[in-house]
Amino acid sequence: MEAQNNRKIRVIIGKVGLDGHDRGAKVIASALRDAGIEVIYLGLRQTPESMVESAIQEDVDAIGVSILSGAHMTILPKIKKLMDEKGLHDIILFGGGIIPEKDIEELYNLGIGKLFTPGASTNEIVSYIKNSVK
Repeated sequence: MEAQNNRKIRVIIGKVGLDGHDRGAKVIASALRDAGIEVIYLGLRQTPESMVESAIQEDVDAIGVSILSGAHMTILPKIKKLMDEKGLHDIILFGGGIIPEKDIEELYNLGIGKLFTPGASTNEIVSYIKNSVK
């Protein structure tokens, strides 16, 4: 559960865009906290830019984005592009929400981390974060 420099794993969780349904994001944030991961919950109406800037400021190991609006093919690639431009190659970008299987494959090909769809267990998400952070 320790990340680099013997500190707790740090994760930012947020909702990008106008989607106002944040229950799932809050459930994930709570599960990660319960597992000993430090969570910075940014809440609703974030932008790709605000997510990436917060990741830099908070020195996080992972960015988690909840998307239920159907905008995953726009939002996730934009965040990934901004991360690449800023040299954030050691930060994991993962997400969750209603994402069709064909889109998941395309997003994986862009270098986006694991995407969790409805029904994914919080244990699975916690394990993914703990096993993926270097």
